[in-house]
Amino acid sequence: MPSASTGASTIVDASAATAVRTEAAPAPATSTGAAPLDVVPADSRMAPGGPGYRRMSLALFLAGVATFALLYSTQALLPLISGDFGVTASTASWTVSAATGALALFVLPLSALSERFGRRTLMTVSLAIAVAVGLLVPFAPSVGWLVALRAVQGAALAGLPVSAMAYLAEEVRPKALITAIGLFVAGNSVGGMSGRVITGWVAQEWGWRVALGVIGLIAVGCAVAFRLLLPAPKHFKAGSLRPAVLVRTVRGHLANPLLCRLYAIGALFMTVFGAVYTVIGYRLTDAPFSLPQGIIGSIFLVYLVGTVSASTAGKLVARLGRRGALYLAGGTTTAGLLVSLADSLPLILLGLVLITAGFFAGHAVASSSVSHTAKEGRAQASALYQSAYYLGSSAGGTLGAVAFHAGGWAGTVALGLLAVLGVVTITVVGSHAARTQRRLVAVHR
Repeated sequence: MPSASTGASTIVDASAATAVRTEAAPAPATSTGAAPLDVVPADSRMAPGGPGYRRMSLALFLAGVATFALLYSTQALLPLISGDFGVTASTASWTVSAATGALALFVLPLSALSERFGRRTLMTVSLAIAVAVGLLVPFAPSVGWLVALRAVQGAALAGLPVSAMAYLAEEVRPKALITAIGLFVAGNSVGGMSGRVITGWVAQEWGWRVALGVIGLIAVGCAVAFRLLLPAPKHFKAGSLRPAVLVRTVRGHLANPLLCRLYAIGALFMTVFGAVYTVIGYRLTDAPFSLPQGIIGSIFLVYLVGTVSASTAGKLVARLGRRGALYLAGGTTTAGLLVSLADSLPLILLGLVLITAGFFAGHAVASSSVSHTAKEGRAQASALYQSAYYLGSSAGGTLGAVAFHAGGWAGTVALGLLAVLGVVTITVVGSHAARTQRRLVAVHR
């Protein structure tokens, strides 16, 4: 089975070959004290066990925690927000969809600022603004104000994930890239889990406003630690802010069939995830379960499964190839959706475990493939992925709530199955394109 599942085998192999060349030890100096002209210096990028790698991993892990804790802070609280403001699930879901939608819209413009002013600078500013808004969110006087503040928060957070992916692609050696991105995605899962669990229990005792305030304070701590820990970039080269350059770069990425397939895969995986976790609180609040808010928040402990599946994505790809890893992720997600149809709490939990494992594995594989593929304008390549990914989240949250109103949990599951079918179809198309390209190359030889 080819190592690159979506048609990227030649790109990945080239990256690996580059890594081997650059990691070669330098030859002894000549008699004049100068190194031979044909000697390639050792690769100074970070690798596991090397200087700065642990600090970098922890810093971006904490950034991922803060990003997802803030971005989805209202998701576990939707039933309480609906009751407090007297609005439907579809209306309350906009407190999530507005944040993810704004992130999707602003991620590309902010990626240009990342290219000009640097990854670490933009990540720091993005977190600072998002944290500041997060401390204002608990005081929203109406659902309209809450949605507006959440949109501003999502727009601010847009600078973080795209800059993080570009930072990793530039500062980490190619062989360690999937693992490093998997750790960042694992931070996302921990943030998503802890935000929902903490808000669930705090809200049960003191209400949803206090719960959101607690999340804001946690994010402050993560942001400060991130800035203190993250090593200064050594391989960043400032780009241009000219719109024409940005448009040309984006056009080039969108003309790449492989990148477009990866963007679609990320969006579809996130559509499933957004739909399931937006609606699950309503399902468990209703009969026959009628669970209290704290218990519903604890359901999100299954995010720990996502932490494991994302952080081991590199090993999964090494064993199965990217195509095999994506098929496994899609199959696991499908199994989880079907199992969750049962009116049994243990089976619903099992279904959520499978959905979460499949989603985070698929996301880690797709996002790392984008970083492998893009050789120029990495921030824009990652931005387009993040834009598609969070548009999928926004669409999933809204459409999932609509499907739940129309057909109950079965309606939400049907939406998820349709999205997974799209993932599998795109992967099959990519595999066929890769085989065709290999045959053409063989013929021309």
